[in-house]
Amino acid sequence: MIKLHHLENSRSQRIAWLLEELGVDHEIVTYRRDPATLLAPDSLRAVHPLGKSPVITDEGRGGRAIAESGAIIDYLVAHHDRDDRLAPPAGSEAHERYRFWLHHAEGSAMPPLVMRLVFSRLGRPPVPALARPLGRLFARGVEQQYLGPEVRQLMDYWEAALEASPWFAGESFSAADIQMSFPVLALEAGGRLVEHPRLAAFLGACREREAYRRAVDRVGEFSLG
Repeated sequence: MIKLHHLENSRSQRIAWLLEELGVDHEIVTYRRDPATLLAPDSLRAVHPLGKSPVITDEGRGGRAIAESGAIIDYLVAHHDRDDRLAPPAGSEAHERYRFWLHHAEGSAMPPLVMRLVFSRLGRPPVPALARPLGRLFARGVEQQYLGPEVRQLMDYWEAALEASPWFAGESFSAADIQMSFPVLALEAGGRLVEHPRLAAFLGACREREAYRRAVDRVGEFSLG
C-alpha cells in the first residue's frame, strides 16, 4: 500500500493522478495549509524532516518515505508500471526526452512560477500595510524585467515542443506529461494560455483521461485562489 501525504492545492496532485494511472492500491492523507501563511502544517515533519509535500510512504517496504516529485515518479514507475505504459523504453530517443521533461518541470519551469507567486503577495497581508505599496512596486519591477520574459520564453518553448507530438515525450502519454501538467495548469489558472493553443490542448487531453478525473474527484482541481 502506498500512502500519499497530500497538501491541499499543491504539486502533490500530480502524484494522486499518477497513482490512479498505475492502478496502485493507495491511501491519501490530506493536510490543510495554514490560512494565514498558506504553508504546510508542522505535522508533515513527522513524515519527512523537510515537512514538504508531496511525500509518499511505502507501507510494503517498512513505511519508507520518498520525497520530491521527480524522485516519487521515478520510484512509482520503477516499481509499479508493470505494463511499461508510462515511460518510454530505456535507451530510446523518447526516453531521453522523457527524462528531460521529468526534470525540466521542477528544475526550470517551477522556480520562476513560485517566485511570481511569492512576489504577487508582497502587496497584501501579512505584509504590513505601510510596506505594501513598496512591495507592489518592487514586484511589478521584477515581473517586468525578469519573471515576465522568463515565463514567456518557457511557454514558447513548451508550445514548440508540442508541435511535433501531442505529448511532451512523443506520441504516447507518459509520466513526464503528469509532471509537466502542474506548471501548465498554474499558467492556465493565471489566464496565460490564450496565445498558446497547443498547451491548452495538452491540458484538455490530460483532463479527458479517466485517471485524471478520478484523482480530481479525490483531491480537487488546482486553483490559485
